Amino acid sequence: MDKLQAMKTFVRVVEAGSFSAVANELNATQSAISKQVAGLEKELGVKLLTRTTRALALTEEGAQYFEHAQRLLSDVAEVEASVRRGKDQLTGWLRVASSVGFGRIKVLPIVHAFMKQHPSVRIDLRLHDGFIDLVEQGIDVSIRIGELPDSSLIARRVGTTQRMLLAHRDYVRSVKKTSGLPKVPEDLISYNCLVYTERAGRNAWTFTAGPGAAEQPGTEHLVRVGGTLQTNSSEVIRASVMAGMGIAYAPTWLFEEEIVSGEVQRLVPDWESPKLPIHLVSPPERRHSSKVRAFADYVSQAMAGQ
Repeated sequence: MDKLQAMKTFVRVVEAGSFSAVANELNATQSAISKQVAGLEKELGVKLLTRTTRALALTEEGAQYFEHAQRLLSDVAEVEASVRRGKDQLTGWLRVASSVGFGRIKVLPIVHAFMKQHPSVRIDLRLHDGFIDLVEQGIDVSIRIGELPDSSLIARRVGTTQRMLLAHRDYVRSVKKTSGLPKVPEDLISYNCLVYTERAGRNAWTFTAGPGAAEQPGTEHLVRVGGTLQTNSSEVIRASVMAGMGIAYAPTWLFEEEIVSGEVQRLVPDWESPKLPIHLVSPPERRHSSKVRAFADYVSQAMAGQ
């Protein structure tokens, strides 16, 4: 039995919470994964996991072994990384997660460029606008926008972004002919606003008075908006704006080219939104991975260039 591989498999089973998830991750059968863990238990002479039809649980001995195995595997990864450091020998899978819109527009070009530089690296890019448990999904690096909650994840700030009130020029033309454009945040109550439900606050939009506002600069206003459409997809928000359906409180990167061309226009420009940090986050056990470190450096440089 390859004890190191069995140990890696056991750790991933505990992290993911199931044999099937690890089997899919490693492109193996569930029975093969189960046999590796059973072989490890036989070698050690103790039961590491209790299995039921619904869940897995660590035994007391299993919890102790899991803690030490994680540390040992981390040390092995650090030693391997130190040997390869300075050499272009990155190989194997790197699992990266991002929100859908940011992943398509910003992350994917960076991934393509990184893979050209490191042709032996294979990347599994997971795009999802909801919350992803990095440990459970086996993610090495996730790109997250906004303030991070306190957690054990290793975070690295790589940039900032900002939301703006945006609408397609066709929508702008139509409201100019009827009610006119909104002038202050409170005016938004009377307009059709497109709500992104994965954002903290959902339909509670916060604005700060800028230099051109009638109020003291820095004054904050919170407005609860409404409209005919809400969604958990940034791509749906983008498509709805482009269809002239209403006003979105969206990050500028979602409409970069359209803002430059004038097809999408900013509304209420004297009122600003808080800047949002962009972080790379990884589980603590991935911190010694040479692939994670190289990818993080590459993303940081690419974001700085933008």
